[in-house]
Amino acid sequence: MGLLSFLESQKSLMRIGIDARLSYHQPAGISRYTWYLLRALAQLNQHDEFVVFQHRKHRVPLIDQTNFQRSTLYAPVHHRLEQYLLPLELFWQSLDLVHSTDFIPPLHSPIPAVITVHDLAFFHWPHFLTKDGAAYYGQIDRAVRHAQHIIVPSQNTKQDLIGILGTPDKKISVIYEAANPSFAPLAVGPARRAMSAKFKIPPNYILFVGTIEPRKNVDGLLHAYRYLRDKYNIDETGLVLAGGQGWLYEETMELVRTLKLEKHTFFVGRVTDEDLHQLYVGARCHVHPAHYEGFGLPPLEAMACGTPTIVSNVSSLPEVVGDAALLVDPNSQEEIAVAMHRLLTDDALHAELREKGLKRAQCFSWETAAQSTLEVYRKAISATVTRRAQVAATKQPANKQTTPS
Repeated sequence: MGLLSFLESQKSLMRIGIDARLSYHQPAGISRYTWYLLRALAQLNQHDEFVVFQHRKHRVPLIDQTNFQRSTLYAPVHHRLEQYLLPLELFWQSLDLVHSTDFIPPLHSPIPAVITVHDLAFFHWPHFLTKDGAAYYGQIDRAVRHAQHIIVPSQNTKQDLIGILGTPDKKISVIYEAANPSFAPLAVGPARRAMSAKFKIPPNYILFVGTIEPRKNVDGLLHAYRYLRDKYNIDETGLVLAGGQGWLYEETMELVRTLKLEKHTFFVGRVTDEDLHQLYVGARCHVHPAHYEGFGLPPLEAMACGTPTIVSNVSSLPEVVGDAALLVDPNSQEEIAVAMHRLLTDDALHAELREKGLKRAQCFSWETAAQSTLEVYRKAISATVTRRAQVAATKQPANKQTTPS
């Protein structure tokens, strides 16, 4: 390779910053998306440079690979000072692009930004927001205008961006997420026995996975479970809820007491990926009755493990599960209860949805997501270079015409 060719090849390398600070505070949801994406990028790309920004207390690198550099950012996550401190810290990083995986980019930085907008739940359900959440997500209008490009996990979220915020279609790329690559069917019996012993749950159970908060419709699930027990005399099947404590958690626990479900519902909190895998496998069925989702990873995880799932018939959830799940009205406790009863008692339906779910889950992969994300990076950088060249050209003084004497 000649010197000129070598120099040109070096220019084509990207230096990408990826903001992963949230992983220290909230290991679920967006942090899982960031971690799976990082891991897939590392497997796919060994030549471009990636700077992974982590919280100062999160000392272990998320990715241990020569072209991935761990860097500390001190700007506090979701804090009023964040937008003032982030541009200063990023100034010294010599980045071609920064990817903000948690909606809001550094708004006062000249570095081109790609953002991932996971959903617009805060527009549909603003009463579910805390004061701090409202302040953070209230920046979304500026964020989508500032971003060079926007990644969304579903067509539903794309249409929300276009319809609610007026975002141009060409500025948005739909890149589907995927289940944890290690999630796959296991022997059901051993998984059930292991989880029953570890978490003191009954061997036969229905599983919910997600933060215990209103948007996930945990209250509706509890009412449906109460209906299931009363209407169909389901006595031996417990309800297991795996996820962190969210907003109004205490009100949810009070509802458990009001419905007299203390002995039948089991809140196991956030669990390791290994335990979550076995919880999915051991469950007779999985239920995700959320009022709104930008994608809905738990149903996909359940299907990847061979566990039939029940999901709401709203937002992105039908888009994710296709014909491989039972769809219910999230506002109907009777519909949710009937769906649970069907999967508890109808072995033929259970087997059919198990096979359909396994095939559906194979349609999604983090390798594909990483490839598409890299393409977004390249296009965003190229567009920025082109725009800056055009701006520079317009600022050049016009050549003066000389009149021959």
